[in-house]
Amino acid sequence: MTAGARVYADWNATTPPLDEVVDAVARAAREAWANPSSTHADGRRARAHVEDAREAVAALAGVDARDVVLTSGATEANNLALRSAFARERGVLVTSRLEHPSVARVAEALEREGRARVRWLRIDPRGTVDLADLEAALAEGDVRLVAVQAVSHETGVIQPARDAVFLAHRAGALAHVDCAQAFGRVEDTALEADTRSLAGHKLRGPKGIGALVARPGLGLVPVLVGGAQERGLRPGTLDASLAAGLGVAARRARAGPARYAAIAPLRDALERAIVGRLGAARVLGAAPRAPHASAIVFPGWPGPELVAALDLEGVSVSSGSACSAGTAEPSAAIAAMVGADLAASALRISLGEETSAADVERIASALFAVVERVSTGTP
Repeated sequence: MTAGARVYADWNATTPPLDEVVDAVARAAREAWANPSSTHADGRRARAHVEDAREAVAALAGVDARDVVLTSGATEANNLALRSAFARERGVLVTSRLEHPSVARVAEALEREGRARVRWLRIDPRGTVDLADLEAALAEGDVRLVAVQAVSHETGVIQPARDAVFLAHRAGALAHVDCAQAFGRVEDTALEADTRSLAGHKLRGPKGIGALVARPGLGLVPVLVGGAQERGLRPGTLDASLAAGLGVAARRARAGPARYAAIAPLRDALERAIVGRLGAARVLGAAPRAPHASAIVFPGWPGPELVAALDLEGVSVSSGSACSAGTAEPSAAIAAMVGADLAASALRISLGEETSAADVERIASALFAVVERVSTGTP
């Protein structure tokens, strides 16, 4: 997507909201501003937007609306899923360093608190969790939960979520799948998971709202205490205007995988151009990937510096998860694949529905200009 003279290629960090989403949010903010928990007519008007969003997410996830808990985003949904699994019983949490910080850091916190022992899975050279190691971890016993992502937020690698869920259930464990980067982009492969997470702003909806999809009868336990909203699972007044936007985005996202599949030729052309001209550059992830995302390492060039230089050229990319931005450490997920040194030179380029061939050419030419300027020492 080109905005004026700029090219936006950071769709995995957040997606530009659809015009109809912005309109729905603004309209609901004007007309449905009451508390959706109130029983009077104004409250019921606001509540209608909340329930409409719940129905839209349910349709997207292939579940009943009663199985959808609205949250502030996928981070809260991941926290709710992981902490619920260990709220009443201790045990082993099996996950990997490929996970988003809202899973990996919760795992670390649960271990510090003595609620869980974390078993970190090996990473396959292709960029996926090692299923053989998952089987070994489950055989070690006492596993309460297996947590995997559907699509890597950094490399775009499609994880073997369906297989991981099957193995977890066969061993009597629960399975959580972080689907924030999958809903609306690839076909859902984690339908049997006990819990799945979603973020509105990853599918062209508003920020500040998401959902946890949970199988019927699962004993979720609130992370926060307070009011009885969302069946007592996450207290706080729901924003009907954000719900209105999420409803629009979730309905449109049902046809998203077909739209994203059309991006693959642009992504592939960009990678060929970069590797063809910059021979040291390396595309990460040999396993099947979502069609819009690339993680590329440029040995010798610090990723954050490349990001800053490209920003000056009018191109927006990232050097890892936006949720880890501002830290000096390289991406833990990419470091798990290729080591810390190469991870420090990684760029994440993620395209979207509005990316054009001209945008891809602009990204490549800006990158070549930056790299060549750095190589020659030209200011």
